[in-house]
Amino acid sequence: MEEEKEHTIVNVEMVETVENVEETENDEAVQVQPKRKRFNRLDSLEQEASKVSGMANMTKAVSMAAVMQLAFQSIGVVYGDIGTSPLYVFSSTFSDRIPTHSDIIGALSLIIYSLTLFPLIKYVFIVLFANDNGDGGTFAMYSLICRYSNVSAIPNQQVEHMDLSAYKLQLPNKHSKRAGWIKEAMERSPFAKLCLLCVALLGTCMVIGDGILTPCISVLSAVDGVRKIDASISKDVVVMISIAILVVLFSIQRFGTDKVGYTFAPAILIWYSFIGGIGLFNIAHHDSSVLKAFNPIYIFRYFNGNPKEAWISLGGVVLCMTGTEAMFADLGHFSVRSIQIAFTGLVYPCLICAYVGQAAYLSKFPTNVGDAFYKSTPESVYWPMFAAAVMASIIASQAMISATFAIVKQSMALGCFPRVRVIHTSHKHEGQVYIPEINFLLMFACVLVTAAFKETTNIGNAYGIAVVAVMLVTSSLLILIMLMIWQTNILLIALFAIVFVSFELLYFSSVLYKFTKGGYLPLSFAAGLFFVMYVWHYVQTKRHAFEVEKKVSSHHLTTLGSDLGITRVPGVGLLYTELTQGVPAIFSHFLTNLPAIHSVLVFVSVKYLPVNKVPAEERFLLKRVGPKDYKMYRCIARYGYRDRRVGNEEFENLLMEHLKSFIRMENWENGCEDKIHEMGAEDGVEEEIQFLEQSRNSGVVYLLGHSEVRASKDSCIIKRLVVDYVYDFLRRNFRQGFVDLQIPNKNLLQVGMNYYI
Repeated sequence: MEEEKEHTIVNVEMVETVENVEETENDEAVQVQPKRKRFNRLDSLEQEASKVSGMANMTKAVSMAAVMQLAFQSIGVVYGDIGTSPLYVFSSTFSDRIPTHSDIIGALSLIIYSLTLFPLIKYVFIVLFANDNGDGGTFAMYSLICRYSNVSAIPNQQVEHMDLSAYKLQLPNKHSKRAGWIKEAMERSPFAKLCLLCVALLGTCMVIGDGILTPCISVLSAVDGVRKIDASISKDVVVMISIAILVVLFSIQRFGTDKVGYTFAPAILIWYSFIGGIGLFNIAHHDSSVLKAFNPIYIFRYFNGNPKEAWISLGGVVLCMTGTEAMFADLGHFSVRSIQIAFTGLVYPCLICAYVGQAAYLSKFPTNVGDAFYKSTPESVYWPMFAAAVMASIIASQAMISATFAIVKQSMALGCFPRVRVIHTSHKHEGQVYIPEINFLLMFACVLVTAAFKETTNIGNAYGIAVVAVMLVTSSLLILIMLMIWQTNILLIALFAIVFVSFELLYFSSVLYKFTKGGYLPLSFAAGLFFVMYVWHYVQTKRHAFEVEKKVSSHHLTTLGSDLGITRVPGVGLLYTELTQGVPAIFSHFLTNLPAIHSVLVFVSVKYLPVNKVPAEERFLLKRVGPKDYKMYRCIARYGYRDRRVGNEEFENLLMEHLKSFIRMENWENGCEDKIHEMGAEDGVEEEIQFLEQSRNSGVVYLLGHSEVRASKDSCIIKRLVVDYVYDFLRRNFRQGFVDLQIPNKNLLQVGMNYYI
């Protein structure tokens, strides 16, 4: 059912000068787009400096210094996970056999070119540019595609939202017929929209699976080093120590990463210095002939020698790329250039040295492959290396836990996850959040996995599936971006698919081979999470459609008169609704159940859009509902998936200020032909603003509908089970709407309503 057209839409900006207002000839559909002049402020110091020889390049030097600072900080936040991979890669690659010298050379060659092809070429030089206004990750790519074409399966896109600056894309000058054809085909196909959403949800679920498995395998691998000093220490003792560290790690999450986040960089820098330096030592001290692994011919020889064993070993080789997705997922905290500098300048060369060094050691002592990392560490630096390994594993775990919190927040904002409590732990960095419920579930899952598997080999089997699945999802979305948005040459897209997707599928087939040896774990996690997210999204979408169908017509509203047929009492009522147009059905319930309603009524719709951030000056979209004497307004508060919600008092202040500006701008837009009418109109504006202030001083009350969602009588049994039991369980056991909206109980008024979908 199509929604009724609104009469006047004004995007309010707190400015003193408003220009370039265009009006259509149809008075019933006037859209006002106030614009303001933007002046580039030039500091006087910069102005004087530009006159001095050599000072004109100072800005460029300063910006480069800022990039280098970000590059340094990214070492601790982004690269902890991939940096701890040398702890377990060779032991996972040859988990059930002693490798020969040719096996070691072939596996090393695979590791070198896996690191080169995927983290270096694919992510650092291609994927990072598929960001959403500086944000990366699966949902960022999904929102980028949704902004280009109307394929969002989330019911929150309105025509007015397209005017947001965050929606604007820098498209190629050429207009590809292929891109237009794909766009139109996807927009016409509900199945394509559903598939796209499912791919995004699947990638999200797999990243959350990474957040469970990374702490387990990283901490367990690092702590296992104590057995080199005392071989009598049992695996159970190592497991108990690892569990204790994990419990402490999750217990301190509530303090936030802002206080200690940037102290991670020096620790990880020391870690990379250790593994790189020891790698060089092993190359010189043991067997430098392993350097011939840089010749890719040894990969072919490795597969020719024993194809099945070589194919199975790919499940261990792929672990050298764990944490690669973090480069893209954590992009919002840094910049593309800083991520590129850190990886190419430090991370990549140190990792190559570490793996080549281990291979040099194993070429002489192949029986130590089960503990290649610690066995190849010289005795003189063993304890510093052990301490650095434990610290690096904790930091790697911290990065993935924080990324999981951020992903859950994005999913919840876009209506794909039940409401949970989100605590912002930093006033400087909006992306740093803590979610108590998710933190407890992650801790429980990590402890359970560590206690059940006890060894890194089986956890590595599970870890590999999660890593490759996320890479496949990223490749799929990236190809779609190349086709539609970047409009890349079809031959280059085909080359990308052949080189990257084909090898990712090969890796995926290998890790699936170990499905029964732990590989089922991430798929089980992903299936459970996907079911929860899809059920929540499905019911929320159907609920929105029900509200649109049952909304009250504007004609019915005008028949009630200026007092709406009941007593208007002093005060401001904020009625929250999912609708952005029309009068919600819950309003008639309030009129039926309450003897009076407030003198000023505002229909508030909080909308999270598929963009990362909405600028503060574009936050509110305001209009009038009914005639002026109704004193009824509509406010659409728009947020991005990374935006921080303000408290109720701050929200009230912002809303009132924007309402005043809206009233003044509406009067200015209507205009007056003579001074007498103009003075009268200004008096009316000030009178309405004064009435608004008086009403607010009388009190602000939040009006919400307490909804019960039920499947309709003609629904099938599966739909009844999903809606009446699964969704109802999720709704009752997660946070309620008024808590999520930060509404104080003393100002809350709820009226029950049933939704049948």
